[in-house]
Amino acid sequence: MDFNYTPQEEAFRKEVRDWLAESMKELPKWYGRRDIPGPEIDSEEYHQFSLWWHRKLYDAGFVGLAWPKEYGGRGATVMEQVVFSEELAKHRAPGPTNAHGLGWVGPTMIGVGTEEQKKRFLPKILTAEEMWCTLYSEPEAGSDLANIQTRAVEDGDDFVVNGQKVWSSGARWADWAVLLAKTEPDAPRHRNLTYFIVDMRTPGITVRPLRQITGHAEFNETFLDDVRIPKHQMLGELHRGWYIAMGALEFERSGVGGAIGRENIIRDLIKIAKEKGLNKEQLVRQKLAQFYIESNVARYIGLRNLTHQLRGERPGPEGSVGRVFATEYGHRLQDFAVQLQGPYATIMKGSKYAIEDGRWQLGFLSSRGASIATGTTEIQKNVIAQRVLGLPRG
Repeated sequence: MDFNYTPQEEAFRKEVRDWLAESMKELPKWYGRRDIPGPEIDSEEYHQFSLWWHRKLYDAGFVGLAWPKEYGGRGATVMEQVVFSEELAKHRAPGPTNAHGLGWVGPTMIGVGTEEQKKRFLPKILTAEEMWCTLYSEPEAGSDLANIQTRAVEDGDDFVVNGQKVWSSGARWADWAVLLAKTEPDAPRHRNLTYFIVDMRTPGITVRPLRQITGHAEFNETFLDDVRIPKHQMLGELHRGWYIAMGALEFERSGVGGAIGRENIIRDLIKIAKEKGLNKEQLVRQKLAQFYIESNVARYIGLRNLTHQLRGERPGPEGSVGRVFATEYGHRLQDFAVQLQGPYATIMKGSKYAIEDGRWQLGFLSSRGASIATGTTEIQKNVIAQRVLGLPRG
């Protein structure tokens, strides 16, 4: 691919930079600061802050950049979306909220939804008037997603759904969800599931928070008891839900905007090393250099996926390569971050002795979940073996 940006892309970069330079002055004083307490990321206050900033981005034309204009997008190029992500990272600015809606619900709906569904849902995903979550995983069907037991039974013009979902990120804020449910119990695996759009205010839906090791409750468990879903809220064809879900996961795993964020972390670690007089230690220098090299490896893996999109293709299974690499890289980077703090490594947020108010300890604990999100590392390696390398099933 050509690594140079076109004049149009550079002009767009300037537009983003100029907007961020002015708009970031309006951010609350606590944002990006470690010396001023801010709201917890799972709090109502932070949720409202995220909505406020999202709507500023939307009003400026920076949400749904590459989405079609007829559904509320800007109709920009994929590269302009990349430029925007790069500038957000460089400025350390908050991004848009409604990650599920923007990241994979919307793109999937553009691909397989009816015209009525697109016009009804896509504009409100972009404005974040309607927040979305994903109801895939279950207590006995996390890695083996095809084993889900949630049932959807036809009853007149509806499906009646019963079951339990888990690890439903942001479900307590969500207005709508995408749901994977079993609609043909006697059919072969992968041919018995259907993909639904669900109003989270439907009677019979109960959402309970799940407290994590970080102390936050971003995840939830969701119970569905005789929940009625109209047939017109089926997304795609009956019994084709597995294939739609796998396509949505490819969108989720195909992000290309993380390289600058990783470099920001390395710069922050260099700052800590200098403050502690460790920047001349050979082992520390070698570790930081290795992380920088690997950050660029992750970047080029992301660019390979970007090439698919620039050719008008869907994200491919190569996204799993980037996902596995980034997950293992993140574990090692966060391990090193707390090791660098020596005796301060175990001091958490809230203590006056915590380095940067416990930012690195929170990052260390949060990174553990990355090997589960969007499919475990083991599942990702199976995808790589079978769909990238063409190896037989084990």
